[in-house]
Amino acid sequence: MIAIRNSKFFKDGQPVTDAVVLIADGLIKEITTGDIPSGYEVIDAQGNYLSPGFIDLQIYGSGGNLFSAYPAAETLEQMDNDLIGKGTTGFLACVATNSLEIFKAAIEAAKAYKPHARAFLGLHLEGPYLNPKRLGAHPPEYVHKATLEEVKELIGNADGVVKMMTIAHELQDDEVINYLLDQGIVLSLGHSDADFEQANHAFSSGFTTTTHLYNAMPSIHHRSPNLPAAVFNHPTAMASIIADGAHVDLEIVKMTYKLMPDRLFLITDAVTACTIGPYKHQLEGTRYVTPEGTISGSNITLLDAVRNCVNSCNIPLSAALIMASAHPAVVLKIEHQRGQIAVGKAADLLLITDQLTLQNVFVSGLRNV
Repeated sequence: MIAIRNSKFFKDGQPVTDAVVLIADGLIKEITTGDIPSGYEVIDAQGNYLSPGFIDLQIYGSGGNLFSAYPAAETLEQMDNDLIGKGTTGFLACVATNSLEIFKAAIEAAKAYKPHARAFLGLHLEGPYLNPKRLGAHPPEYVHKATLEEVKELIGNADGVVKMMTIAHELQDDEVINYLLDQGIVLSLGHSDADFEQANHAFSSGFTTTTHLYNAMPSIHHRSPNLPAAVFNHPTAMASIIADGAHVDLEIVKMTYKLMPDRLFLITDAVTACTIGPYKHQLEGTRYVTPEGTISGSNITLLDAVRNCVNSCNIPLSAALIMASAHPAVVLKIEHQRGQIAVGKAADLLLITDQLTLQNVFVSGLRNV
């Protein structure tokens, strides 16, 4: 059992500086201003910020091999360990458009690793059911329209490890979408050429979020509203954004936050260098590109994204932390378990300095060492 004292954290946007957070059995047991009960190991936070652990719903690799190139439980363990050390205590390993054999191998790896997972929450399949007009770095030879038979073959054997899928709704049949929703999979509109009406139809059909806003979709046009405009105007649709300054200029991140502060969340879209398979990512400055020069992934952590939001986008720290924790939890429908400093929630916590550097990580109440 652990008691964290002398920290500061946010509640309803306001700093709390006089509370002790008591942790037991992997959960936040109590938040108190009273005496610390006997039996607790006391940790002095030394005035640092206490934050919910970050949740990344779209990351392809970390700490070594790219998951789609090496779809094995060992790769997920590598990602698990590396990401926890960087403050990400929950993540979906993303597999971009690929052969069905790679998707199936990724699913089998996820099933094998799930009993041993610490931060790994499941898979995000980004493709292959995308719009060929908006592929970005995705290889066109693997992109195709979904069939119910193929989707059932893929998802029916997944044992629930597929948590999220990015799909171009405008090209798919209702029977496919309804089947995926019935499996409890979060559907995200992305790599899509949807106009305003098509995007709104996707949101009314069960899509709850949008993949990497602005990237791999039509640009905003004042005479022809389309997918981004539909996201801005929708009352509940959420959207991820890559706040690295390369995928999206940070002035646009600032503008987007003003338009939808309660519906925007951060992802890294991070990859690792790779020389095999369809994604030969090469580091170029602060981003990864394909051999042809197409931007193909970021080189940031979620803490980097939070720092960019605070330092370059005029986003309050309290809000930036929510964008990296509570909002992704809502998207994944695990907000009752994660993403907040509240009694009964998982004790996945970070200690962060005033300069927004990481001091310590707790996963299920245990310090990462």
